[in-house]
Amino acid sequence: MPPADARAVLGGFVLAAAHDLAADWPCQRVRAPVLGEHRAGWWETWQATGPSTSGSAGGLRWRRVGDLLFGLVEVDESALDCRPGASRLEQAAEHAYQQLFALLDSQGLPHLWRVWNYLPDIHGQEAGLERYRRFNMGRARGFESAARSVVGRVPAACALGVCGGPLSVAFLAGPTAAVPIENPRQVSAFRYPPQYGPRSPTFARAALVHPPGQEWLFISGTASIVGHETVHPGDAAAQCRETVDNLEAVIAQANARRRARQSFRLDRLGLRVYIRHAGDLAAVRQVLGERCPDASLLCVQADVCREDLLVEIEAWGALPC
Repeated sequence: MPPADARAVLGGFVLAAAHDLAADWPCQRVRAPVLGEHRAGWWETWQATGPSTSGSAGGLRWRRVGDLLFGLVEVDESALDCRPGASRLEQAAEHAYQQLFALLDSQGLPHLWRVWNYLPDIHGQEAGLERYRRFNMGRARGFESAARSVVGRVPAACALGVCGGPLSVAFLAGPTAAVPIENPRQVSAFRYPPQYGPRSPTFARAALVHPPGQEWLFISGTASIVGHETVHPGDAAAQCRETVDNLEAVIAQANARRRARQSFRLDRLGLRVYIRHAGDLAAVRQVLGERCPDASLLCVQADVCREDLLVEIEAWGALPC
């Protein structure tokens, strides 16, 4: 259910549920079925204390508490006039990120920490190219037009295919730069070879950020990729095990750079698990029960960015400094 005290909410998400979304804080609706015991729907919120300021313009909504800002941009592709040489999704992604960065600059909080991207028909074709690749082209142009780097110092992020709706981009930002974390088992996504599209995805494998007195770890959507190639095609359980190996490799890299006295641990993180086929839920949960039995899990049916990927997991956690 929605939180009882909306005044303490910075922003959040609703998955699958048909609750009234008329909140005065930015709430990203993830149009994807929740699997398992939470299939009726699920709310997640970021809580913050102190006076807040909010705003909205067009498809952008945001709320700020202190130096933390949560926002949401939604762009209806069908409402855009397609310019020559581009697709509507490219334009939608570029426009969303231009709005996002313009807000951050106007608020004096220039550093993007975490982004959640959801788009319909992620594997469909648009102007002769897969839509996910079109999205990456527009996202990269949005970063560049706002004078942001598309390599190295980029945020943690995910990009999933959902059942419908607009392009939806939620984000969390702050006053200090995130510390990007990469995975030694994988090629950095922003350096993928051209076989994966004209523009590489713009995200780090993870990011450490430092709100006052805390250290947060955001792990981007992580899948069964070694180097830059998908491994274990057609085997959801094996892909899940490989994904956990990648998560643990990222956590080890994050711990080597952490400021907190304690270490991050996989079984103490919150996990959002995206599963392409609902029939793979039991196999995926069995693997996760063996590898990280105490982790908090939310399982969602969604399309992962590559058609041969069956599972993707994102994670986050916080420690005191």
